[in-house]
Amino acid sequence: MAETENPQETEEQTPAEDAATAAPEPQAPAEPVQVLAPKERRQRARAAKAARAPGGKARTAEERHAERVAERRVKAAARRTGRERARAKARAAEHSLEATPPREHAPGKQKSRQGVVVSDRADKTITVRIDIARRHRRYEKIVRTSTKLHVHDEANDAHIGDTVVVRECRPLSRTKRWRLVEVLERAK
Repeated sequence: MAETENPQETEEQTPAEDAATAAPEPQAPAEPVQVLAPKERRQRARAAKAARAPGGKARTAEERHAERVAERRVKAAARRTGRERARAKARAAEHSLEATPPREHAPGKQKSRQGVVVSDRADKTITVRIDIARRHRRYEKIVRTSTKLHVHDEANDAHIGDTVVVRECRPLSRTKRWRLVEVLERAK
């Protein structure tokens, strides 16, 4: 035996301990490990899961299908109410926002817009900037944009800075599709 510092560790082992540490006893031949294909492994896992289902018995395909359909109905109802809430919120935001008149366009009815004249250099033509403020559908932020229209001004009545009302009309040139209706406010 090797020398150690602790005298208690130097005690001899019992004969049973000697036999256990000496050589392992021969065991019965082990069964060969069965290697399963991934598909077979998934099927067995599903079967085991079904056996652990409430009630301890496997459910039929019809029962599982009925359960899935019921769950989908519940989720669809939740989605529907969420969408209705979002639409109502968007409508409320739309009404509270003061912007250009709503773009209602029925067949035969001409659109009208209100804007500010930014240029009157061309003869019988003015450039009008239409400012649009609307709420973003998803992010709820107010997004401001503007559009420039070329407008026919027969009498050269409007000047830079004037607030005017314009109405849609037939094409008068390559870019002019609007006509001056009235000058609401003159620039100072």
